Amino acid sequence: MTSADLFSPDLLRVRVVEWQAPGPAAKAAATMSGMEAMCAIRDGRLPPPPMAKLIGFRMSVVEPERIVMELDPHESLENTVGLMHGATAAALLDTAMGCAISTMLPAGQTSVTLDLKLTYLRPLSVRSGTISAEGKVIKLGRQTSYTEGWIRDGKGNLAVHATATFSMIGGNPR
Repeated sequence: MTSADLFSPDLLRVRVVEWQAPGPAAKAAATMSGMEAMCAIRDGRLPPPPMAKLIGFRMSVVEPERIVMELDPHESLENTVGLMHGATAAALLDTAMGCAISTMLPAGQTSVTLDLKLTYLRPLSVRSGTISAEGKVIKLGRQTSYTEGWIRDGKGNLAVHATATFSMIGGNPR
C-alpha cells in the first residue's frame, strides 16, 4: 500500500459529535446533591458532560461511593498500532472516580483531580467488547479525598488500575 493509498476516500471515516452546552447543566446540577446529579445524568434528566459524548461513554451504575462507566470502544479511539489510546482509559477512570466522590457530596460542593496514577495491565481495542470503568471512594475527607478505579474488558479481565487524589472545593466552579 502506497502513501497515497493510505489517504484513499475508502479509508476516510467521519464522526459527528453532538452535546448540550455544559453551563446550564452545571448550574442545574449545583442545586442537587452529588448523588441526585449522578442519578439524573444516568437516567437522562441531566445531559452528560461533553467529554462523555466525545469519547462515547455512559454512566451505568450509581451507588454511594461507587460509579461504573461503560464504553463500547470504536476505532476513533485507537492509536496507529490498533489499540485504544491510553488517554481514553485515563479519561474514563478520572470521570468514574471523580463521580464516585460526587455521590457523597452535598449540593454546591465538588472536587477536582490533584493527581491520577494509572497502571496499564493489558491492551484494549475494539475487540475488547464493552469496557467497564469503576471508581470507588477509599477515603472521603474535608479537604482531600482518595479513590481507586479499574477498567475491565468485555470478558471481565482487569486491564487498567488507577488511584487518584481529589481536592474538595465548595461551590460550582462555573
